[in-house]
Amino acid sequence: MESYLHAIQTTVCVLGGLHLAYKTESYWHLTLRKKFRIPDLNIPYLVSTAEVSTLQLEFRYLSFLDVYWETVERNRRRHALASIFMHVETGQIFPSAICLGSRGDSYYEYLLKGYIQTMYDAAMASVQQHLISHSPYTRTTYTSELLPDSCRKVPKQDHLVCFFGGSLMLGATITGASSSVSIPPQQAEFLENGERDWHTGTELIRTYVDTHDTLTGLSPEIAYFRIPSDGSMAMFHKSGVPSDWYIKGASPGEEALYDARYILRPETVESLFIAYRLTGDIRYRQWGWQIFQSIETHCKVEPRGYASIMNVDEVPSRKEDKMETFLMSETLKYLYLLFDNASVLPLDKYVFNTEAHPLPIFTPHIRTGFSWT
Repeated sequence: MESYLHAIQTTVCVLGGLHLAYKTESYWHLTLRKKFRIPDLNIPYLVSTAEVSTLQLEFRYLSFLDVYWETVERNRRRHALASIFMHVETGQIFPSAICLGSRGDSYYEYLLKGYIQTMYDAAMASVQQHLISHSPYTRTTYTSELLPDSCRKVPKQDHLVCFFGGSLMLGATITGASSSVSIPPQQAEFLENGERDWHTGTELIRTYVDTHDTLTGLSPEIAYFRIPSDGSMAMFHKSGVPSDWYIKGASPGEEALYDARYILRPETVESLFIAYRLTGDIRYRQWGWQIFQSIETHCKVEPRGYASIMNVDEVPSRKEDKMETFLMSETLKYLYLLFDNASVLPLDKYVFNTEAHPLPIFTPHIRTGFSWT
């Protein structure tokens, strides 16, 4: 029977889950057979940068378990910043927007998680130069999108981007440190690029938490930041104090645009989990607990389950009859780990794929290309 399978979702959800099951002694024979059948399904492939590059973590671990490692390592190319679309057959990148959000997010996430240090350093230097922005009122740090036709920055930050603060902090301790770092890291332990990325990561997480300053305490799908040229500076926060960010179409009672929704996304709590593990700073747990309480208050449905809400600035919340799978696999998992002992799935032993399946960090049998350190 023919059916449609989404390549990236099949890889990160199914193959990633089988990777985790393989590490469980009772299931390794069964799952290894299934794992090798999935990549050979010839699932119709990919159009966006995030889709293409997000396959690498799961496929590299699969290659480590079999004989494909050297072949996989040779199929690589250098990137600094990548546009979000590429040709499905040739691999050529189309002139299209450059962003850390939709269709680009997990490319940058996996640069670090795949330990491709040369690519990661080059990409992060370009991100710092071209995509990191600051608001006019309080100099709040956020990520912009870059349009290639005019090289114009769009002050728009998707919730999808909110993994990036934690990723920057983790990267600073791996590629930006002269040696192993303390908890919390000391300034003297960082190289120049590590100190830069650590500072930016902590500032971004503060911004992610600030975007939860809504009536529900939940962050919108998309936040815009005010710039002098777009007329938004005249808009004010509900308290009467000018706000650096706003949601399009979030007026109570009106038909909310997609931007105003909260669809149970995990990215902010993922960053909080990583930041807490790296610092031991209790504020990350406090912020995570506030988010969890908001989910319980505004998203929980009876007798059980949770639902997306249509407008984060409307109480009581209007719910959508939909619970995304990433609530269970990511959002609640990262919240649980945020409050669990650091010895459970330690960050120096495991790397989480983009669906929060933990994969063991390994040393390849054959080192080629970017595997060399």
